[in-house]
Amino acid sequence: MADDLPFDSALRRRRHARALAGFDRAAFLHEMMADELRARAAMVARPFTDVLDLGGPRPVWPGAVRCALAPEPGGVVADEDHLPFADASFDLVVSAGGLATVNDLPGALAGIRRVLRPDGLFLAAFAGGMSLVELRAALLTAEAAVTGGAGTHTAPMVEASAAAGLLGRAGFVMPVADVERVTLRYASLFGLFDDLAAMGARSVLNRRRPLRRDVLAAAAGEFAAMADDDGKTRVTVEMLFVAGWSPGPNQPSPKAPGSATTSLADALKSRV
Repeated sequence: MADDLPFDSALRRRRHARALAGFDRAAFLHEMMADELRARAAMVARPFTDVLDLGGPRPVWPGAVRCALAPEPGGVVADEDHLPFADASFDLVVSAGGLATVNDLPGALAGIRRVLRPDGLFLAAFAGGMSLVELRAALLTAEAAVTGGAGTHTAPMVEASAAAGLLGRAGFVMPVADVERVTLRYASLFGLFDDLAAMGARSVLNRRRPLRRDVLAAAAGEFAAMADDDGKTRVTVEMLFVAGWSPGPNQPSPKAPGSATTSLADALKSRV
């Protein structure tokens, strides 16, 4: 049943659709992800003819087949875990920012593996790990102080080691994951909320609970108490970059799930 899933898919689509008009002012993280994905794909000395640009708020790859949550000119609307494409349709799948709130991440990865041709490449980036740890701490502390308990207001995050293992279990060979940590700074909790809304990244948890005004005010105080001397609070974003190859001729055998330790750059260079 839909209520048993971690994320509200309909709300996820609405948040992405609403964010499109004002996305430019908060596009910096997505642009960092997209630039890095293109740079890493350029390390592979081969042309990618048929490319699927999957999810995320904005296209990454010019000329690719675009599959997104919100309608776009010439694009396909679909969730990442229900891809409407035939087997072995693409030689590259890229995804920037779209996999952090997929209900069935293992299913999505298996679907990506299915639509890749032999020796095809999957490259993705999304927020994970310790992202927004400062926001989580402020909300938990404030709600515990005001109500005596604490609910869940932010999405669970995937760790890099878990992501590499999921790729292996989905059938990718040479699955790897890197983490790039970015520190943002905000003058207030509400400035952070504004950027998250503009990114389409506000909570889409199924079992979310509205924040009471007194809890929100207390959380703003907790957030301010973490500020540096100039009054701005640091906010951590860990961007996970993952890659995996669809099995093909003359490739090494897949490693055991969770055993990937090679850097993403080295893994790509090994295929040059």
